[in-house]
Amino acid sequence: MSRSLSYQFGGFSCTVVPAHRDSLAATDRSERFVVADTNTVEILSGQADHVLPSGESSKSWDELKSILDRLLEVDLSRDGVVIGVGGGVVTDIAAFAASVYMRGVRLVLVPTTLLAMVDAAFGGKTGVNLGGYKNIVGTFYPAGELRICIDVLSSLSEREYLSGLAEAFKTGMLGDTRVFEAIEKERDSVLARDPDLLEDIVWRCIQVKGSIVEKDLRESGVRAHLNLGHTFAHALEACQGLGEWSHGEAVAWGLIRAMELGEDLGITDSGYAERVGAVLHAYGYRTEPIPGSADLIVDAMRKDKKRMSEALRFVVQKKLGETSVIQVEPGQVRALLAGK
Repeated sequence: MSRSLSYQFGGFSCTVVPAHRDSLAATDRSERFVVADTNTVEILSGQADHVLPSGESSKSWDELKSILDRLLEVDLSRDGVVIGVGGGVVTDIAAFAASVYMRGVRLVLVPTTLLAMVDAAFGGKTGVNLGGYKNIVGTFYPAGELRICIDVLSSLSEREYLSGLAEAFKTGMLGDTRVFEAIEKERDSVLARDPDLLEDIVWRCIQVKGSIVEKDLRESGVRAHLNLGHTFAHALEACQGLGEWSHGEAVAWGLIRAMELGEDLGITDSGYAERVGAVLHAYGYRTEPIPGSADLIVDAMRKDKKRMSEALRFVVQKKLGETSVIQVEPGQVRALLAGK
């Protein structure tokens, strides 16, 4: 399955290619600027031009400015290339910097976490957090090249790996029965990080997301489906404190809430909701309601960048692959979260 894939996202071309550890940041350009963090710089044997502290706190205006200051300092030209090597924090902020430096320079992203491979690094969204809210400021700027090295996933912590697996499962829910069923039925192999199985899951997730983003780069239509579980997840992350929950943990929690909301509205088949819940429970994700959090979570949702009006916007499903976007009044969401 590890073959090159090519996509057109609006006016941007993106090629996804398999890569090896020894060539993650290679380029034919004479000028390059490599952004990594304190974890991924080791993969590059220390060969990085700017190293961020690892963790969600690095997705900030201050760190963005530090990258831009360094780009100016090294005098990277318009035909240079920014290469972001790391998880979603690194790829988001490196891409943001590339999108605004000299009004846009060439961008290569090398995701080193499962979450970044199947979601964060692919599709053109860049961003930093602001005021405790995730990705509230950013641009649409797809990488010209995305390099996938399955081998690096073996070094992830269990928590980081499971964080990415939740996003992969969400992608399977949207449009790939094989991904859904592999995570559902091949738990031991998935947890053992079987490289052939992981390779299949990652490349299938890329194809699902790529086909959606080609139709809708700027999220004016079908791309919103990729936010399944995310309105709940982002609000949870904000009110619990960014970094307290990993993004994937919050997504798993949000998927359960999305199933519950769909059932309450008579949209989601109860058997499908039970199936999704059983999978997430089997992998040990936190899925239980959080007492006393309803008001805080709904307040955080009001700051969600995907909100279109006073009503809150959610992605729900009838069953696997059958997805829709709806608007729900805050009071109904608050009652759901409060268990009323």
